[in-house]
Amino acid sequence: MSAEHPTLPPVRLLADAELARDALAAPLLAQAVRLARWAGPHTRVDAGGELVDEQLPEAVGVLGLDDDEDGEMWAGDAWRLAVDTGLVAVEDGQEAEDGDTPGRAAPGENLAIVKGGSPQDVLTLWLEAFDTVFADAVAPVLDDLDAIVGEDGEIDIESLDWDPEAEAEFLEGVLGNLYLLTVSEGGPGEGPVPLPALAASMVVPDDMGEPTDDVLEQVSDAMMRLDEQFRLLEPIGLVEYQPVDEALMAEEGEEAAPPVDDEDVTRYGMVRLTPLGLYGIRVRMLEAGVDAPAVGDLADKGADALLDGIAGYPEAAAREETAGWLAGRDALGAARELLHAARGADAGSPLRRLHCQQTLSLVGAEAEPAVREVLDDAELGGLARVWLAERGATDVPAPPESMIFWLAIDTIAAQLDADGDLEELQELIEGLTGRHSGFFEAAWRVEHPATAEVLDAMGRLHRDKTVAKEARKSAFKARSRSGS
Repeated sequence: MSAEHPTLPPVRLLADAELARDALAAPLLAQAVRLARWAGPHTRVDAGGELVDEQLPEAVGVLGLDDDEDGEMWAGDAWRLAVDTGLVAVEDGQEAEDGDTPGRAAPGENLAIVKGGSPQDVLTLWLEAFDTVFADAVAPVLDDLDAIVGEDGEIDIESLDWDPEAEAEFLEGVLGNLYLLTVSEGGPGEGPVPLPALAASMVVPDDMGEPTDDVLEQVSDAMMRLDEQFRLLEPIGLVEYQPVDEALMAEEGEEAAPPVDDEDVTRYGMVRLTPLGLYGIRVRMLEAGVDAPAVGDLADKGADALLDGIAGYPEAAAREETAGWLAGRDALGAARELLHAARGADAGSPLRRLHCQQTLSLVGAEAEPAVREVLDDAELGGLARVWLAERGATDVPAPPESMIFWLAIDTIAAQLDADGDLEELQELIEGLTGRHSGFFEAAWRVEHPATAEVLDAMGRLHRDKTVAKEARKSAFKARSRSGS
């Protein structure tokens, strides 16, 4: 009976203008922009487009970094990002028998986006930068470069224990899990996630009780790889990261073992997606075909798309989405559109009607004419009476008994499909059976496609064994009557 629900809960994103400001403030991109503005005829590059060694100290000075090995590394990373994202255009140097001939550099076409581009243009530029840094993060770690350089001076990739597709898939999975933890109700929300928990989510099988020593070792290996990768991803603004405490690695040896319960888990690394990171990961998910909705996606869609789209949303997100959908719409027209979209006998229709009722609760008295128009409708008359009664409306006709029981079945079917609070559903069921003597004698005759399934559920959930047995008997009668 379950309707088609989105794969992921909806994410709340900042406005594009705010995200674009965050993108331009990301340290690595900001440094790449500064180097792009510095680049000119004086800037010399080698055959691969890298700054020649003699230029690095000047680049370090432009960025205000310490004039040491780390400063040169940061400057080199920022330059490569500038080149890869089109902030800098280079004419590569040439290799010659008598030595290299340096190439030249100049500001690239994309530098204009930084000053005069739209927020979406800036975000597109940032996504290119993210792709570049992601590729760096999944590249092999070259601890002993001399051991893998062949006689011709080329790196022997095949000698590395490195599967580029597997590395990329693993990091994509980690970022996907971090995204899910961030947007899920009951998750840490905007709070940080311990690195051991994130590593374990990728390594420990779901059905495993106590992890084996081998699995714990895999978690430790994954933690250390992720520690390196998040250190790379933080400067592009994707995450905020508290690295693994280096003292732990000295205590444990080369790798930090996963923490035991009485240890301070924050020493093992803490990571959270930034608002910009949420945006970036969602874009990658959408490109991969993952259903990753965002609050506000449905604002310009029809009522049918709204009611279907929020089927799997948590309550707060659904309310925010519907409020946004109603904003700027004529209340009477919106009410008529909602009521029309709520009709149907398909599996998702009870939940649509429930969300229609909840959305109408946000509409003012201007909707009353539309609601009164459906008082005699077999599917909508019940919810129309509820809406009018909640507003203290007068001259509301009493519902026929058949409508009362049809609404009861429809309401329970919707709650079952919504996967709501079990205790609340039990109270709803017990309240209905308590208020209506002979409930089941009338209920099994209700002409509703979910009647038998609802009565089955009532038999499972009602805490009075006698009533539960009566519900199961009624479910059998309903199936016999419908021939199913």
